Amino acid sequence: MLRVKILASAVPLLLAGVVAGGEMIPSPSPCIAIGRASMQIATAPWQNPLRVSFTDDPETATVRVQVVDTADLADFTVIDGTQTAETDSCAVTRDTSFVSIAAHASASEPVIYLSQNRDADYRIFVQSRSFSTREAAALVVGAGRRVRMAERSM
Repeated sequence: MLRVKILASAVPLLLAGVVAGGEMIPSPSPCIAIGRASMQIATAPWQNPLRVSFTDDPETATVRVQVVDTADLADFTVIDGTQTAETDSCAVTRDTSFVSIAAHASASEPVIYLSQNRDADYRIFVQSRSFSTREAAALVVGAGRRVRMAERSM
């Protein structure tokens, strides 16, 4: 009888965790390596992510990201199907940072404008089944912000 009560009390907690944004079985999320650290798309609210948002209005953007047609023109490239030397480069460690894509813009968070125009802060090329262009842009902006913060603390 005690086992049934424990099971009955555990099931609502598991369901609450899933509804709150967690996952029963973690799946790999888009990630980039930054030296010994990594930047990942947040999958749970307790990961304390940097939040970014997107806009269709170039006047309200704080960061411009150009989507280019070839990998040679990009600052950051995502292409599926290539093997890398560092297979564990995106393992979650204490140096891992997280970024999430917010539904609405905030004055304290980067607001990204994706375009084909050349006057951009970053240039990306994405040919992937696991990364969307927005996820790649969010990771690049988050990584760029992390690097600038680290340079300020030196």
